Amino acid sequence: MVIKILLLLIFFAVMVSVGIYARKHATNMNDFVLGGRGVGPWLTAFAYGTSYFSAVIFVGYAGQFGWRFGIASTWIGLGNAFLGSLLAWVVLGRRTRVMTQHLDSATMPDFFAKRFHSKALKIAASIIVFVFLVPYTASLYNGLSRLFGMAFDIDYSVCVIVMAVLTGVYVIAGGYMATAINDFIQGVIMLVGIVAIIAAVLHSQGGFLEALNKLALVTDESTTTQVGAFNSFFGPDPASLLGVVILTSLGTWGLPQMVQKFYAIKSEKAIKTGTIVSTAFAVIVAGGCYFLGGFGRLFSAQVDISKGYDQIIPAMLSSLPDLLIAVTVILVLSASMSTLSSLVLTSSTTLTLDLLKGHVVKDMDEKKQLLTTRILIVFFILVSVILALIQYKSSVTFIAQLMGISWGALAGAFLAPFMYGLYWKGTSKIAVWVSFISGAGIMIANMIVPDIFPAFLKSPINAGAFAMIFGLVAVPVVSLFTKKQDAKELEEIFSCYDEEVAVTKKKALGK
Repeated sequence: MVIKILLLLIFFAVMVSVGIYARKHATNMNDFVLGGRGVGPWLTAFAYGTSYFSAVIFVGYAGQFGWRFGIASTWIGLGNAFLGSLLAWVVLGRRTRVMTQHLDSATMPDFFAKRFHSKALKIAASIIVFVFLVPYTASLYNGLSRLFGMAFDIDYSVCVIVMAVLTGVYVIAGGYMATAINDFIQGVIMLVGIVAIIAAVLHSQGGFLEALNKLALVTDESTTTQVGAFNSFFGPDPASLLGVVILTSLGTWGLPQMVQKFYAIKSEKAIKTGTIVSTAFAVIVAGGCYFLGGFGRLFSAQVDISKGYDQIIPAMLSSLPDLLIAVTVILVLSASMSTLSSLVLTSSTTLTLDLLKGHVVKDMDEKKQLLTTRILIVFFILVSVILALIQYKSSVTFIAQLMGISWGALAGAFLAPFMYGLYWKGTSKIAVWVSFISGAGIMIANMIVPDIFPAFLKSPINAGAFAMIFGLVAVPVVSLFTKKQDAKELEEIFSCYDEEVAVTKKKALGK
């Protein structure tokens, strides 16, 4: 217990110290929100990765999908690495950085407003961001509470409040730069921690090959009649596995807290390095989490699955040495705080710049914007804490369900219009509205009246994947039959890609 508490105190002290140090980099809105658009590749890559993978992944998704798909759940982690990280950086990284700077856009709703010349789109996008980031935030607290309960036997409400206060302190003090530096530190902890935990859990089962042999003997007639399904290449349900891969991988392309990391990249070199670092980080952390979760059924004697999947990973870790349990707690705390800081910063800046500035408050100078953003960070954290405590006592107990609703709505609404908006002049304003309404509408309907959906789409995970695919098809189809933007407006917007820049001979030989 002394080791656990000592490590926690050191961790908390470092996080707060970074916030105080980064305060000098948060004197105006550009610095507070985007780090002055001068953040290097390693900080950006780790900020992207740690915002991506939280307690939702480690406790919720790894537990649930490892139980459902066995060792094949590792494909989800690899999909996250190569579709959600590598391909996202390649497709969105450079163009997002160039066009958002050209449009002087600091948030995703502001991008939609300036790209499609519509204040209404900005307001609608801001509301969607705020409403659907809340359940995601509540799920972060839930996952953390289970590990803290296992390690310290601490009441859930105490875990929630401590995590919220500490995250609020360093985000309010140092803004984006504080979150980026802390994300790097937290990312290193996650890398070391996941490798150590996997090694320890497999060792407790007699090693990797012995654990695989044990998994081959596991049967579950309610899931599949296939012998050895849980250590097979694609698991007992390949179709559902594919839906999870799509949601958790392509979903990041439309999440504001993820895409806005590209706004702050420093240079061309930073994009290349960041792509490699981010992908490697995801392979180890996401691949490792789902790989670990794949062995969850070996611990079925310690789990009452009727009480939810979120207890599987804590049960797997409960017999580890105290030092490793302490490392695990710090790992999940790191993952959760990094994601929470990204969410609250995204939500507060969106409300300040896209809803209040120019609409509710007509004359909002730089000082008022900073003050308002910091106040809203406190407000958003309070709301998320209250909802987390209410959710804990309600019937919605699975972390994956909460995250699926949030990811599905945000990515279903934003992915298609954002990506097409970066690449295609033909994307129409009406098509953007269709994507907003369909993405949010599908997930709201799935949450309120799931019985109207076919059996396969009743799951929030599959419904979210469907919402994204629907948007990717609907936006170009609707754009072909609706009014286009003014040609002069489009020329001015896309002119940023044609600007000439001097490069080194490393990139081009010259004449």
